[in-house]
Amino acid sequence: MRPQTRYAKPAGGYVAYQAFGEGARDILFVTHWGTNVDAMWDEPALAHFYQRLSRNGRVICYDKRGTGVSDPVPLATLPTLEAWMDDARVALDAAGSRRAVVIGDTEGGPMAMLLAATHPERVEKLVLLNTYARWRRDDDYPIGMPAPTVEKLVSLYERHWGQDPAMMHLTAPSLEGDARVEEWFMRYQRLSMPPGAATEMFRWTTQVDVRSVLPTISVPTLVLHRKENRHYRLPFGHYLAEHIPRARLVELPGADCYPLFTPQADDVLEEISAFLSGAPVEVRVERELSTVLFTDIVGSTDLVARLGDSRWLDLRAAHDDVVRRHLAAFRGREVKTTGDGFIATFDGPARAVRCAWLIRDSVRSLGVEIRAGLHTGEIELLDGDIGGIAVHLAARVMGLAGTGEVLVSRILSDLVVGSGIVFEDRGVHELKGIPGPRQLCRVVRVP
Repeated sequence: MRPQTRYAKPAGGYVAYQAFGEGARDILFVTHWGTNVDAMWDEPALAHFYQRLSRNGRVICYDKRGTGVSDPVPLATLPTLEAWMDDARVALDAAGSRRAVVIGDTEGGPMAMLLAATHPERVEKLVLLNTYARWRRDDDYPIGMPAPTVEKLVSLYERHWGQDPAMMHLTAPSLEGDARVEEWFMRYQRLSMPPGAATEMFRWTTQVDVRSVLPTISVPTLVLHRKENRHYRLPFGHYLAEHIPRARLVELPGADCYPLFTPQADDVLEEISAFLSGAPVEVRVERELSTVLFTDIVGSTDLVARLGDSRWLDLRAAHDDVVRRHLAAFRGREVKTTGDGFIATFDGPARAVRCAWLIRDSVRSLGVEIRAGLHTGEIELLDGDIGGIAVHLAARVMGLAGTGEVLVSRILSDLVVGSGIVFEDRGVHELKGIPGPRQLCRVVRVP
């Protein structure tokens, strides 16, 4: 029986979701970026996979904005990991789920990792299935795909999307030659999104880098990876297991990874069932991934001397009101004020940058200039306050910012790929009290 498709509406458009099955736990399934929750039930083998998965609990599936039967997005402003994480939270809330096991499959993995690190109170356990923290090769990531290979794959996606099953032959070679499945696969691609959008979406997924998130994941994690996987290669799985605390890696035989419903999927379901057996795990949340913002009024001492105490207090009150209005608009949480500045946290780095940028522009109408520093990292939750090296790092970043400048760590800029935010390299710096050099970036444009 097909589950009913329902809609939830966050800021920015409608998100389509389904909830099916019963059980003591909820399971959020986050898969490849090209989905259609209605059309996936047209393939009996895929329907059977989800029905078997639902024996472990109530399964929640959704189409991310920009795909399937959720609202489209402009190609010029593709969703970020942060926006897709918001879609997942919206689907959970709409389904009435307080906490769920999260399964991050293929390109859904990076977003699932970000969700688990940012909202550990919503994630009971994490399963990472044939996925990666970064796709592209770099000097400190030799297991990644070389740039020419990535560009070749992007070109293949554009040429074959919805017209040829060649990509399925790469990701599920056991299905090659099955004419019925090949026809369904091409139709499913067409119903997910048109080729232009698919090409841009795939290009974006190859630029994602969540390596900095991995050490902050505190929930029990299972990494499942196919040994002969040619698309999401086995070293990707090894890297995840080595960098996520206490994660367990299971290497599975075979090469099939997407779509899920090949005969090889049985061992995936068995491993997931074994991992989920037993009572739900309760985790006391004392640490989480956050973006920390520090702001500071430039030349506040001179302003006090020039204006006098009374006028300065009025100006600071007007400044504080502007800051708090923008924090509320971007889901920022005020931690405390510092006399002439603010400390705040955000559950998304792009939101934090946009908030800081608008605060800077808005307070200029008061005749005030600020500087701002941001960093994304693990913070300690200290009974209304925050602590940890991420907080100190954000403070040091602000200390290097010039008048009217919004300065961020390189880690943050890596997490907002696709947001349209433009950065300029500000070089590598040694930050007082922070081990190791840190690359910083200046925000130069915010869409």
